[in-house]
Amino acid sequence: MKKLIALLLVVSSALLSGCATGKKFSDAKSTLPPLAADQGRIYFYRITAVGAAVQPAVKINGEKIGTAKPGGFFFVDRAPGNYQVETSTEVKRQLSLTLEKQQTRYVRLNLAMGFFVGHVFPELVDDATGEKEIAKCKLVTPK
Repeated sequence: MKKLIALLLVVSSALLSGCATGKKFSDAKSTLPPLAADQGRIYFYRITAVGAAVQPAVKINGEKIGTAKPGGFFFVDRAPGNYQVETSTEVKRQLSLTLEKQQTRYVRLNLAMGFFVGHVFPELVDDATGEKEIAKCKLVTPK
C-alpha cells in the first residue's frame, strides 16, 4: 500500500510540474507591454492538462517562440504579414494566418491522440472565444 501511495505521489507531481505556474491572464493582462503602433499580437494558449507530458515547441516561420505548456499562454508581437505556425511531435501540424497592424489573434493549442504520443495542433479561434478561454491560463516564459 505504501508503494502504491508513493507511486501516485510521484506520478501526480510529475504531471503537475509540467503545467503553467505564472500569473493568470486576467491578472497579467494589465502588466503586459503595450502593443506598438506598427505591430500585431498573437496569443498562444493551451487550456487542457490532458497529455501534460506532451509539450512541443511552437514555431513561427521556423523560429521557436515558445512551448505548448498545459494551462499556459504566451504571446508574440509581429509586423503585419503572413505567418506559418507549427508544432511537431511525431507529426508536424501547421496553421497559416495573416496578422494586421494593431490586430490581436488567438491560437489555441489543442491535443489530439496520436499513434505513439499525443499531437498538439494550432487552431486559430475568434476573438470572443480566445478572450474567454485564455482568461484562466497562466503566463509562461516563451522560450
